[in-house]
Amino acid sequence: MSDQINDISAVFKAFESLKVLIVGDVMIDSYVYGAVHRISPEAPVPVVNVDKREKRLGGAANVALNIQALGATPILCAVVGDDEEGIQVGKLLKKRGITDKGILRSKERITTVKNRIISGSQQMLRVDSEHDYPLTKNETDSILPLIKQLVQEVDLVIFEDYDKGCLTDKVIKETIQFCLEKEVPTAVDPKKRNFLEYVGCTLFKPNLKELKEGMKIDLADKDSFSKAVSTLNDLLNFDKALITLSEKGVYLYNKSGKEIQIPAHLRNIADVSGAGDTVISIAGLCLALGLSDGFLADLSNLGGGIVCESIGVVPIDKARLMKEAKENVIFGLRD
Repeated sequence: MSDQINDISAVFKAFESLKVLIVGDVMIDSYVYGAVHRISPEAPVPVVNVDKREKRLGGAANVALNIQALGATPILCAVVGDDEEGIQVGKLLKKRGITDKGILRSKERITTVKNRIISGSQQMLRVDSEHDYPLTKNETDSILPLIKQLVQEVDLVIFEDYDKGCLTDKVIKETIQFCLEKEVPTAVDPKKRNFLEYVGCTLFKPNLKELKEGMKIDLADKDSFSKAVSTLNDLLNFDKALITLSEKGVYLYNKSGKEIQIPAHLRNIADVSGAGDTVISIAGLCLALGLSDGFLADLSNLGGGIVCESIGVVPIDKARLMKEAKENVIFGLRD
């Protein structure tokens, strides 16, 4: 498909033709906003007078929002609780115009909710409700046929792992094997628990902290870093890895040994939350279009930086990304 794409505008137009399955941990980000004027007489804690409450899609659902913002069609597949919050996930998806046909509600777990209490710009407290143990046999037996059904209608599968239990070794291995059989590329945003389970994936995208934890090593210099990624390739047999390096940009390594490092753009960083979701979304779409490794890394690096200028978790602004890409991306569309 990349041969039919001859400029950056055409890339963003081509995104609109893609359908993406996102498999992973879905959650609700709940916010309570208010003002603090006094300390409680019951305990030495602030009293927050509530002004506003808000619930947003979080976790793997934020990747779906980024995919949608880039013009592609997301399908989200996850197990949530058979509870009010699980119903709320479906309502929030429908409100965004995203199908909930991949969402399974289970009586064997609760829906993950992160409750944040905020006064002014200060987060006072976070209270999490979750079951983070792996899917049960019943849940696994329900989600795997659904994943395989949905894989057959998409151009890309993204694994979005938050270590909340939806992605187990069985789900990962069977999904990757099925994608290989159907020639559907896979992109992985890993966490520690399943870090070395994604054997045979197309694109592996940890951040530097996840790489250190997943490989159980300390990366003292560039040589040790390159060696670690090469060793990781031996273990996972991926086509390429994209490592996000925070303020140092991104690093790409492919199975032929090619290395690309792209520095971060100078920005006014407000919040890094959700940047990884944006990076995997952009990288995945470029992967599905068969674009060059350099362009994939360059555009993903650019998008990850853009969302860091906003407070809170927000999907990428497609128009701004396209504008900055025309000004800053230096790698060509084809190797």
